[in-house]
Amino acid sequence: MPFAHGFAFDPSYGYSLDALLAVEPPPEPAEFGAFWRKRYACASTVEPNPRLSISRETHPRFRVHDLQYDSTGGFPIRGWLLTPRVGSPRRGFVVGHGYGGIDAPPYDLPRDDGVYLVPCFRGLGRSQRPPISADPNWHVLHDIDSRDNYILGGCVDDLWVGVSTLLLLFPELAGHVGYLGISFGGGIGAMAMARDTRIARGHLNVPSFGHQPLRLALPSIGSAAAVQRCVGTQSRIGDTVAYYDAAVAARSIRQPMHVAAARFDPAVAPPGQFAVYNAIPGDKRLFVLDAGHFDYPGRARQTQDLLAELWAFFAPL
Repeated sequence: MPFAHGFAFDPSYGYSLDALLAVEPPPEPAEFGAFWRKRYACASTVEPNPRLSISRETHPRFRVHDLQYDSTGGFPIRGWLLTPRVGSPRRGFVVGHGYGGIDAPPYDLPRDDGVYLVPCFRGLGRSQRPPISADPNWHVLHDIDSRDNYILGGCVDDLWVGVSTLLLLFPELAGHVGYLGISFGGGIGAMAMARDTRIARGHLNVPSFGHQPLRLALPSIGSAAAVQRCVGTQSRIGDTVAYYDAAVAARSIRQPMHVAAARFDPAVAPPGQFAVYNAIPGDKRLFVLDAGHFDYPGRARQTQDLLAELWAFFAPL
């Protein structure tokens, strides 16, 4: 840092590391807790009815199955289930992908002794369904004028029902479930973990949706830019996204957490990422990335260092 770049703005936004570590989450809306408690209670009643089949995808360390389960509203969620090629799983993980979806199960997984449930969130990847657009710039706007129907709430539901699915398939892993979420999946994970104590430990990598007032103010090439363009035409947007603030949600996280936050990121502004980390009140560890959503010298080394930290972080799970 600083990096040469072609953006029309500074993706570090002029924040020093000390300034990033001082970013506090915005105030909590009056009905925030009640809204999410009701939502979690509803998702907890869903029967996921998981279906598995042998996948064409292959993985050097895991057996891969295609997966489908039913989320809230009967929405079909598709993805993958990975089980160890050697031995029985000692822990389970739900893996949350970034915006734009995911075409194949990830390879950079921290523990070989885990089972990994990898859902595609509703409207994205394998879970595409009209009229929801798979384009992040439109997906992020789907029903944004309605707090109760906004697409991000459905995606949090998908994660919760994913945990239910994992425990239905592997009931012996109760108490040993972790979460790994990147970017979009990082922000969704913060909202989910604030209510779901079945998830015992979590990792959020460059989490999105942190500190919505800053997200709506700072220039970006990510989904925030689409929301910013829409704000001027729909005054209710600010009211809706206040309930989908990953940093506000993180105040209620009680599980041990590991957060990788970037100092330079053109897609997810670093102050929002650090606001999520700063808001977590308890046991937490920070891995500072030089950059996010951007290729840079040393990226491969940092990725390997991060995986090594995650191997150790999830060892007690």
